[in-house]
Amino acid sequence: MLKIQNISKQYGIFSIRDVSFTVKKGEYFILLGVSGAGKSVVLEMIAGLIRPDAGNILLEGRDITHEKIQGRGIGLVFQDYAVFPHLTVRENVGYSLRSSHLSHVQKKKMIRDVAVKMNIDHLLDRRPSTLSGGEQQRVALARTLVQNPEILLLDEPLSSLDSKLRSDIRSLLRKINREGQTVIHVTHDYEEAIALADTIAVMNDGEIIQCGTPEEVFAHPRSEFVAHFIGIRNFYRATVVTEDQWDMAVVGDNCRIRLGPGPHSATGFVLIGSNDIILSRTAFDSSATNVFRGVVREIVPTRSGMEVNVDAGFPLFALITAPSLEHLGIKEGSDIFVTFKATSVRFIPA
Repeated sequence: MLKIQNISKQYGIFSIRDVSFTVKKGEYFILLGVSGAGKSVVLEMIAGLIRPDAGNILLEGRDITHEKIQGRGIGLVFQDYAVFPHLTVRENVGYSLRSSHLSHVQKKKMIRDVAVKMNIDHLLDRRPSTLSGGEQQRVALARTLVQNPEILLLDEPLSSLDSKLRSDIRSLLRKINREGQTVIHVTHDYEEAIALADTIAVMNDGEIIQCGTPEEVFAHPRSEFVAHFIGIRNFYRATVVTEDQWDMAVVGDNCRIRLGPGPHSATGFVLIGSNDIILSRTAFDSSATNVFRGVVREIVPTRSGMEVNVDAGFPLFALITAPSLEHLGIKEGSDIFVTFKATSVRFIPA
C-alpha cells in the first residue's frame, strides 16, 4: 500500500497543496486532470525525482519521502519513452540490471521473460529507431518491469499513440495490472481513465478535488470543475445482452439501451451526451431507437441552458434551451418522453 500524506511543493506562483491519497496493493489508480494541473509533479515526487517541501510518502508503512530513487522499489515510465537510441532493445531492457549482482544467465532469463510478456522478444536485437511508437512504449515498459517494482508509475503513456496503438497498449496495461502490478497512471483523457481505473483522483491547480471509483466521479461530480471537465452527466455501468440481433446495455432498474454497431464486451460503461437527448410531452415517430417514459425530477439552470433530470428507471440528464423548456411546458413532476439515437450512446469496455 502507498500512502501520500499532505505533500506540498512550491514552484514560483504554482504549488502542489496538501495532496493526500492511498493506493492499495494491486490497484489501478489514475490521476486525471488538464495539462498543468500538477499530476506529473506528484508522480515525480513519488518516484523520488523531486523532493516535497512538506508531507510524507509511505510505501508498505516505510517512509520513503527522502529515500534515494534506487531504493524506493518504484518504476517510472516517461511520456516520451526515453529509450536509449544507441542501445539495442535487449540492452535497453536490461539496462537497470547492469549494477545488480545477478549472474549473466539470470539477467538473460529476466530480459527474455519480460520481453515475452511485452511481446517484444522478436525485437531484442533491433535499435529503437527501427521501432514504431507502440513498440518503443513496450520497450520502456519492459525496461521498468524487469526491476519488479512494487509500484509502476506511468506518465501519459498513451498520449502520443494513434487509436489502434492506444487500444493495444491499454489492453497490455490491463493485463499487467490483472497479474498483480500496482499502477499509478497520469492522464488528461477521461475515456482512458474510465477504461482502466479502479480509482480516479481528479486534479486541478495543484489540488485533488475529487477521488473515487469511476462511477462516483463521473456520475456524481462534486464540483463545477469536475462536471465541466468530464462534460458528461449520463454515465452508467452496464452489462450487455443481445436481443433481436441488437446489443443492448442493461442499466438501472433493468432498463435496456440499444447500442450502435459492435462488437461490445460483456460489461462496460455507457455514456450519453446531454445534448443528444430529445424531450417531448408525447411519443413521436423518429429514427431514434431509444425511447423511455419518465418523470421530471429536477430542472437546474446552467451556463449552457436548462438541465432537466428525468427518472426513466435510471437517471437521465438532458440539456435544452430555456425557450424550449417553456414551449414544452415542462415542470418538475411532469411526465416526459426521452429519446436518443443508438449512435449517441458511447460504450467503453470495462
